[in-house]
Formats: sequence, C-alpha cells, structure tokens
Amino acid sequence: QVQLVESGGGSAQAGGSLRLSCKVSGTTSDYGRECMAWFRQSPGKEREWVAIITRWADYNSGTYTNSVKGRFTLSEDNAENTLYLQMTSLKAEDTAVYYCALRRTWASCGDLQNARDFTYWGQGTQVTVSS
Repeated sequence: QVQLVESGGGSAQAGGSLRLSCKVSGTTSDYGRECMAWFRQSPGKEREWVAIITRWADYNSGTYTNSVKGRFTLSEDNAENTLYLQMTSLKAEDTAVYYCALRRTWASCGDLQNARDFTYWGQGTQVTVSS
C-alpha cells in the first residue's frame, strides 16, 4: 500500500518562499512509469493541477501550470523517496491546500493533469500567502 505524507506548508508574505515535501512509503506495481504531481484547492474551487514529474527520469521532466512557471520548481530525493515543491515569489492567489498525488501509467506523465487520473493522495498541507 502506498502512502503519501505532505509537510512544509505554512504562512508566508507575498514574494516569499516555502518548500513543500511529499514523502512516499510503500511501492506501486512495477509497470510503465511513476508520475507524481502537486494539486491545490482553494475554498469553493475545484482541485487544480500545479505540477508533475516523471519519477527517476534521467532528464528534467517537470511540467508546470502556467500560473506557477518560473516560480515553482519540482525536485526529488530518491534516497529519501521524497518529492519537493520549491515555491518562490509567492502570491496571495497561491493560497490553498496543496496535495501530492501518485499513479503508475503507460502514458506520458505530462498528459495527467486531472485529479481523477491519480490513484494515491496525501492528506494535504495548507499554504497561506498574505499580501
């Protein structure tokens, strides 16, 4: 059974930075590729895709939604089995609960931008940016 645990959320001023972590425990079935993504959800809004990465890729596989490009960066620590989301130049509109998600697929990870595409989810971590 796969478990995802997020941490690192909190409060920041606009223009500031936060780094979110998603620790993975357990293993998925061994086929295709493993995709990990970050989503976020604000009150009254649908869960929004933020970024996705192909795990253990030998290239920079990070893909980002337009509103965070150039500000957010994905990275992995394979030894710690942890995915990070470095968030810089934060804006008030980045305020949301952030969730990490994971699934195995034969498709390209970059094609997975809908919450329904993902099998495993973390519990979420709150990010609040004040202007």
